[in-house]
Order: sequence, then structure tokens, then C-alpha cells
Amino acid sequence: MIGALARHYARALADAVFGPNSGISPQDAVEQIRSAEALVSGSKELERALLSPAVSKTRREAVVSKLAGELGLSRIIRNFLLVVVSHRRTKDLPAMRQEFEALVDERLGWIPAEISSARELNTQQKEEIERTLGSKLGKFIRAQYKVEPNLLAGIRARVASREYDATLRGKLEHMRQRLAAAH
Repeated sequence: MIGALARHYARALADAVFGPNSGISPQDAVEQIRSAEALVSGSKELERALLSPAVSKTRREAVVSKLAGELGLSRIIRNFLLVVVSHRRTKDLPAMRQEFEALVDERLGWIPAEISSARELNTQQKEEIERTLGSKLGKFIRAQYKVEPNLLAGIRARVASREYDATLRGKLEHMRQRLAAAH
């Protein structure tokens, strides 16, 4: 149920951010939600205060407004946080943020990818991989990179539910399977 609830809140925020005269770019909205979530998640005392029935709604709203001012949050993000806090959904903020980021990526034509390589890639190599994958898929790639020495050489990309394997290990495995099938 938290997933559906988080999607509901995230969709409402995305509609507001992408709406006319929102006063904030989608990327800035993502950064502001991340900052607010990090602050709340990083302080158990603050999180408890925002969830506690002993703290009045007026006091919780004052705390959120003060935090919004200190963090320089936009009107839309501040109002979103006020709704979240007034409905005592602060603990669901991480899931809401993840859903919101996914919606922003989707609406902007971005797709997340996990790229694994046998060694660290330089910036130029990363840009080339993202450009090649992006043109193949007709999307912009938001890649996270990791090094897996057991791949021997090459790269493996996981994008959505697909995997693209251009590793030496993958080629050797494919060759082994073809030879086994021939016998």
C-alpha cells in the first residue's frame, strides 16, 4: 500500500511541478525533495516531532515552514511537505521521493541504467556509452557505474528489464553455449 500511496503523492507533486507557472524546474524540485528528505531522515528527533500526535498541527507546520525557509525550498515543495506532514506521512517521504524521481525521469525522457565494467571508465568513455545506449533506445540515459573485475573486459548495461552484455566473460560464455549445443 505504501507504494501506491507514494505514487499518488509523487504524481500530485509531478503534476504541480510540470504545470504552468510552477516556478521550479523538475531537476530543482528533485534536488529540493532530496535535501528535505535527507534533513528529516538524518534527524530522528525531527522525524519523531513531525509524526508525534503530541505535537500540534500548527507546530508541525511551523517547523516545516522554518525548514523550507532555511533550505530555500520553493513554494511547491514547501506546500507538498506541509501536506505530507499534515497527513502524518513523513515516514513515507523516501518512497515518495523515489517515485517522484522516476516520474520526472519518465516525463523528461530519461531512463536509469546500471553500467558495469571490468575497470574504471573515464568521462569520455562514460559519455560515449550513454550516447550509444541513448540513441539505441531513443531515451536519455541516467547511468550509475560500478567496477566488476570478474567481467575481464568490456561492459554490461542493465536498462529497465533488458541487459546488454559486451563483456569478454559474456562472449566466452556465449561461445561455450554454442559449442555445447553443437555436440
